[in-house]
Amino acid sequence: MYWEAVVAALVGIAAVVLILEPMLRAQRVSTEVIDLDEEEETPASLAVGALKEIEFDKATGKLSDSDYQLLHDKYTVIALAALRSEPEILQPAADPIEAMVADRVRHIKSGRGHETDAAMCPTCGPRPEPDAVFCSNCGGTIARAGSCGNCGCALVPDGAFCEGCGNRVAA
Repeated sequence: MYWEAVVAALVGIAAVVLILEPMLRAQRVSTEVIDLDEEEETPASLAVGALKEIEFDKATGKLSDSDYQLLHDKYTVIALAALRSEPEILQPAADPIEAMVADRVRHIKSGRGHETDAAMCPTCGPRPEPDAVFCSNCGGTIARAGSCGNCGCALVPDGAFCEGCGNRVAA
């Protein structure tokens, strides 16, 4: 009977510990406030945020028409000034693919159309590197109009063979 009482007490203590453990662990967790809004507070983002808040207040009836117009005009001027002072917002960093497409569009609009004076890899196609000798994607030799596709040397007009490597060139 004595052992049964000891075992019952141990089971009771274990149950109390299991019940209280989450509460005790919660007290040990840091109470630091974490800012989930990771956006950098720039003058432009603050002004745009104020404009959104004004729109919300107008839609919910918290602002009269005259107050709305006054605040909207004020923060629009501030937002435009802030956006103009931060050129990276208006003109984000150029994507290399977008730059290649824009270059090709300018090339076509200039009337040169389908000439092959752009860097051209036989495997990967047109390349964004205008003066490269080798393709940055596959490492192959870049063929240019007026140059050998094998070694890259300049070709003699109406020549049948490359003077650099002796490779037969297309007519």
